[in-house]
Amino acid sequence: MVGTVDRAADPDKTVVFRTRGVTRVFGDGPAKVQALRGVDMDLYAGEFVVLLGASGSGKSTLLNILGGLDTATEGEVWYRDQNLSQANERALTRFRRHHVGFVFQFYNLIPSLTARENVAIVTEIADAPMTPEEALDLVGLTPRMDHFPSQLSGGEQQRVAIARAIAKNPAVLLCDEPTGALDSKTGIRVLEVLQDINQRLGTTTAVITHNAVIADMADRMIRLTDGRVSEVHENTRRLSPAELHW
Repeated sequence: MVGTVDRAADPDKTVVFRTRGVTRVFGDGPAKVQALRGVDMDLYAGEFVVLLGASGSGKSTLLNILGGLDTATEGEVWYRDQNLSQANERALTRFRRHHVGFVFQFYNLIPSLTARENVAIVTEIADAPMTPEEALDLVGLTPRMDHFPSQLSGGEQQRVAIARAIAKNPAVLLCDEPTGALDSKTGIRVLEVLQDINQRLGTTTAVITHNAVIADMADRMIRLTDGRVSEVHENTRRLSPAELHW
């Protein structure tokens, strides 16, 4: 890691997510898979965090639990003062709708809608959204907002997906391998957008990846190994995506 040090958590930071003893088990009997094995972790307001790990390390499962897309088998997950572990499906839906933006490896855009219309789907259900135009401007796609997904490059489609995620002004942005389907040059552009959103809007941003290089642009790197947190590093200086050694 570039310029990293181990530090105790700053008591003055506002904790956005707190997990304690989180496990997640899928299936039972011979088919039983334990994806998480007692995860203790805090994420702080406004920080950019990379959750790093190999395939099967549990990072996607953890992200889904943080985002209310899945629930822990055991343990507690708190979002500020809300115990997500005890929330019912209606409460989790409300939590996702009002507090969390998601970005996935695959863009999940509706082919028959323009970039503007894809973003508008989210703004129509949010409490205090940006306009689709504002969100697309933040990701540098104002000239392309009336194009359909088939008329956009992979990187542009991912930026539309990011615009859609941030248009509802979420407090948290959760990104699952957002550059996984992109070449390095296009991936750098997408990471620049994510970094800019984090810095300009103060959105707590968590990016999961298997690419250790990306960790150098984060405030902190949290490594998962076999369903456990195995390492935490805090960067003394965040690199820009263009400075990363791909």
